[in-house]
Amino acid sequence: MGCNIQTQIVYSPTEIKLKIMAILSKIRERSLFLIIIIGLALFAFVLDPSTLGDFFNSSKVNEVGEINGETISRQEFANALEQYKQQTGGRVTEMQAAKTVWDNLVRTKIYQGQLEEAGITVGENDVWNELINAPSVQNSPEFQNEAGLFDEGLFKTFLATTKEDESQKQLWSAWSNYMNQIKTSTETNVYNKLVTAGLGASLKEGEMDYMLENTKLNGQIVYVPYTSIADSLVKITKSEVAAYIKENATEFKTDATRDISYVQFNIKATPEDEEVIKQNVANVIEDSIDRNKQTVVGLKNATSYKEFFDANGSDINLDESFKYVTDINQTIAKEIFEGNEGDVFGPYKDQEFFKVSKITAVSKMPDSVKASHILIPFVGSQRANPEVTRTEEEAKQLADSLLTVVKRSRSKFEDLAKEFSSDSGSGAKGGDLGWFNYRRMTPEFRDYSFNNKTGDMDVVQSPFGFHIIKIDDQKNNQKVLKLATFGRKIIASEPTENAVFQKAEQFALAVSKNSDYNAVAKENNYNLRPAVGLKVLDENVPGIGNQRQIVSWAFGSDIELGAFKRFDLEGSHVVAIVSNITKKGLLPVEKAINTVRPILTNSKKAALIEEKLQGATLAEIAKASNTNVRSVNSVKLKSPSISGVGLEPKVVGAMYNAALNKVYNKIEGDKGVFAFTVTKRDLPTALPNYETKRKSISQERKRQTFKIYEAMKEATEVKDNRASMYVSN
Repeated sequence: MGCNIQTQIVYSPTEIKLKIMAILSKIRERSLFLIIIIGLALFAFVLDPSTLGDFFNSSKVNEVGEINGETISRQEFANALEQYKQQTGGRVTEMQAAKTVWDNLVRTKIYQGQLEEAGITVGENDVWNELINAPSVQNSPEFQNEAGLFDEGLFKTFLATTKEDESQKQLWSAWSNYMNQIKTSTETNVYNKLVTAGLGASLKEGEMDYMLENTKLNGQIVYVPYTSIADSLVKITKSEVAAYIKENATEFKTDATRDISYVQFNIKATPEDEEVIKQNVANVIEDSIDRNKQTVVGLKNATSYKEFFDANGSDINLDESFKYVTDINQTIAKEIFEGNEGDVFGPYKDQEFFKVSKITAVSKMPDSVKASHILIPFVGSQRANPEVTRTEEEAKQLADSLLTVVKRSRSKFEDLAKEFSSDSGSGAKGGDLGWFNYRRMTPEFRDYSFNNKTGDMDVVQSPFGFHIIKIDDQKNNQKVLKLATFGRKIIASEPTENAVFQKAEQFALAVSKNSDYNAVAKENNYNLRPAVGLKVLDENVPGIGNQRQIVSWAFGSDIELGAFKRFDLEGSHVVAIVSNITKKGLLPVEKAINTVRPILTNSKKAALIEEKLQGATLAEIAKASNTNVRSVNSVKLKSPSISGVGLEPKVVGAMYNAALNKVYNKIEGDKGVFAFTVTKRDLPTALPNYETKRKSISQERKRQTFKIYEAMKEATEVKDNRASMYVSN
């Protein structure tokens, strides 16, 4: 089965004939349309010959976007995308990379435009100074002289040589990209510093902030919550929702989105499949006779386990490390640990496998070891510093010499570790690695530490070099086993895969005949799941993860409401149906109604409540609205919460600016309608000066350089056409 096989629908010969006739009719209809288009193009050419090329060429297709009229071509975007992927080592998805690269390009071009308008230039000298002062360059031994100081001449020679050397193209590309990044970041920093230099604060602002933060209000309120009016008494129409959306357009702008509904048909092994796999695993335990009457050695009698695993096709690699009782499936661990060398256990189910295990060795080992080491690397060993020049033989000789010294005088181990060990972390502590378990260290280091006794010392080679190891302590000595564990993954059989495929096909066929896919899913007891608000460059589909192909399909130019398709995923088939199409612009009423309805409902409830809030005093207002007058104390504008009500910033804001002992009525808050009187305003003790507050405000403003960019971006005309690169058409 291939990927993304289209649903096959069988038509009768009569249906086929009718469809062919319909297609021919559409071609004839569109011929006139094409003639009109060509005519319009020629007419435009007469008016302005330069427009004909624009009309038919693919330049617009080759544009990824525009920033204030400056084009970002596909080539520029693709080059930046490739560079970013190389930098990240392929650890990000295509869409993640595309988003980051686009954001970086937009940011760079916006800042460059601002610098150009301001007449500010970041020159080569500026970039060079930033480059040579970068810690990674300053501290690199490659660019340091004999005194260990950074040598600018060495660095220049290195760059010139790298640039001219054809074999160093990749390295030069990396350095070139790094310098471009420095230029971009320098431009950003220069602009931000110029702007933030003017973002100070006055002493008056410091005083106002101090007063806002510490002024306390006391008073009385009458509060009638919106919940006091039943929802059934308020009717909201679609036209009212539409009008609200139009009046508050900036709050309801939306990108193009798609909603899909889907049914996932998982390809899972049946109990019958599992029984077959279990029996196949059981069959490898004992010797058997093949078709050629030859004896096939089973696991019980095998001695070369790697050959046995290869010959019998184990889905689990041979692991010859020792196992503790906690390392084994706990349903069978006790039974296995009561066994002896040569015993075989299973088959048993362990997560996604059926396994059989043979005890190949029995021993006793501690569960943790405390050790010290001196690491002597050589050229070619893992993580060796560039300045390491000794050969493997020279490293071995040095390690053996150090071992001889520490065996004669153990007290010298710490000093030698500090002087010779390349492991700076443990070297600074005299080689001490602390306590570690069996799984932590590289196998060669681990085996020596756990298979020998406290006090033992020797030289051990690992991929990192030669280690002079000293075992300082061990604890919790216990039984351990080596196991040859053969396994087969539990997967669906071919008949099961075919049956699941047929189910998906049948559902897709049923949907093609019945537009009520909900009814079709319900009739077959399928779980129809929604994925709402997918955007054109999304890749994650809720419930099934990264499925960019489904999103891309849903945004195809020829996809209409109700379109469906079967997708063949890893381990499942998915039939997806487009359940809603939202175009870019204002959010449709159906999408916004859940947000708008509570707002309009409260507004109408407020009008009903306000009809009752009559009276000249709070007592009269409370009586008219059948409620009580409440006292409120120590209310602050910085934390606008009213006891017994909750956050009410609009009401507290009104109280802060109210005259003392004056009745204010019909104040609409977030949770209800209020009337209030402020009886006392407790001002904080005046400070001798407000310099500290002023500095705090100023520093806070200077830290928020991201707001500078957001403001510039808001004022910039940005056209994003990336969808043209990533949507199926």
